[in-house]
Amino acid sequence: MITRTEPACQAKPSSNSTDSLKLQHAQSWQQALASVVRTPQQLFELLKLNPEQLPESMAAACEQFVLRVPHSFVQRMKQGDWHDPLLRQVLPRAQELDILPGYSLDPLHETQSNPCPGLIHKYRGRVLLIVSRGCAIHCRYCFRRHFPYQANNPSRQQWQQALRYIRNDSTIKEVIFSGGDPLAADDTLLSALSEAIADIPHVTTLRVHSRLPVVIPERITEQCIDWLTGTRLRPVMVIHSNHANELDITVSSSLQKLKSAGITVLNQTVLLAGVNDKPEALIELSERLFDSGVLPYYLHMLDKVQGAAHFQVTTQRAKELVNNMLANLPGYLVPKLVEEQPGAASKTPVFRN
Repeated sequence: MITRTEPACQAKPSSNSTDSLKLQHAQSWQQALASVVRTPQQLFELLKLNPEQLPESMAAACEQFVLRVPHSFVQRMKQGDWHDPLLRQVLPRAQELDILPGYSLDPLHETQSNPCPGLIHKYRGRVLLIVSRGCAIHCRYCFRRHFPYQANNPSRQQWQQALRYIRNDSTIKEVIFSGGDPLAADDTLLSALSEAIADIPHVTTLRVHSRLPVVIPERITEQCIDWLTGTRLRPVMVIHSNHANELDITVSSSLQKLKSAGITVLNQTVLLAGVNDKPEALIELSERLFDSGVLPYYLHMLDKVQGAAHFQVTTQRAKELVNNMLANLPGYLVPKLVEEQPGAASKTPVFRN
């Protein structure tokens, strides 16, 4: 399993850019996950970017939180454009090293809601399982970029502890697979966990939060759909897409597979300065999602994690953006603008629509 403890940003031999960009099409999802772009040099070569045009040093930021980007995601970026909205989500920046008041290593206080390895219980009625500590992509705004994954990597015996916790709390109706990214885990593990959860009578819904259907769409295989739909639990897939450019035909095809299998598919977006903080970007994203069989779910204000302050959008600007969406879209395509406050009973609406 790839983790955040892998060597950071070491120089690697250059490869032919065209061959590298085409590589994804011939790979399984496991191969695509293992062969991600790991160095700025490799990323710049693929995108035909001159690193001398970027005045700030990114080496230290990349050392702190390593670079990971799937080739298929790089393919959707515009070559030669430092301001590409997909590139900006993954490009290490010197600002990530700034220590700013109001920003935290644990902005949601998740370590205080971590009663046993691999399980987070913040909200009544649902719990979250850290199924995998690995991710296909390292988003620079990730609120778990400092999360103690080493202490939340359960053994088979410790998974039994988490399952006992769920079994002993009859208020828990929904179990959420998260991470890292849960779909970075093997289908055998995911199937076994799904079946074990389905054996708990009071649990009715299995929800999976994953970026992989967007960044490595090949991950949505028949085996994946089989365990998602193979128990009595209601399956829900929550994907994470921030910009319409992420949703090419391969992504749309995978999302349609999920919908056709009877899986409810929703999207969460994080509002990010320089990425999607314009009304036309959010409107196009909602429309493209709907074309792919996905309903917009949440538009999140940035979680104030150390290293991500340069992505912050003001609350006033966020409300203006939602008002513009309301004026130009049917209500079912306007996501709820929310923020997460530690200790609150749920996500907190910023703008009720």
